Amino acid sequence: MHRKVVVALLLALALAAAGHRPALAGGGAAAVPDHPSSHGRRGAPADRYTDPFAYCAAVGTVDQPDGRWAGPPVPDAVVEGLIRAAGIPADTSREQLARTTFWRCMGGRVYACFVGANLPCQAKADTRRTPSPAMRQYCRQNPGADAIPAVVTGRETVYAWRCTGKRPTIVRQVAYPDARGFLRNIWYEIRPGQRG
Repeated sequence: MHRKVVVALLLALALAAAGHRPALAGGGAAAVPDHPSSHGRRGAPADRYTDPFAYCAAVGTVDQPDGRWAGPPVPDAVVEGLIRAAGIPADTSREQLARTTFWRCMGGRVYACFVGANLPCQAKADTRRTPSPAMRQYCRQNPGADAIPAVVTGRETVYAWRCTGKRPTIVRQVAYPDARGFLRNIWYEIRPGQRG
């Protein structure tokens, strides 16, 4: 390949990587889709975001923010939306809540969970119907117990358990996994404009 052509191609690739539109041979600009940038400007590829709603709309589904997220670990819009969606008292410390909140994207929408009373935000739902060794031991030590506590069953289980004699048994299903396998009842959809 002719050296001038190679240099021109390398220059065009460098400009494209820097966000410029290289000129085409016919004098026009190469087609680069216009997307809102992370600051709402048009004309640059939107590969970094500071708005959680724009971010989730763009990335679709991720279990935690990835390298395309350029904002704070837990944005204010998520904290404010969570206060409203979860019915958290409005006088709750936003700073404290942000420290105990996780958020993710599912189906292009924003979802958030706060650890609160030891809620397993980052764990997938446990749908196993087989009792664990800890549950078996608990029932051997507490035969006939009406409930096996969450500290024994694990907070991820979707079932309420009891001891039938010395045997752990399922009472009923109390939670359900969402499309990504997280506990649906502790993750809240956060919508734009929600305020506490």
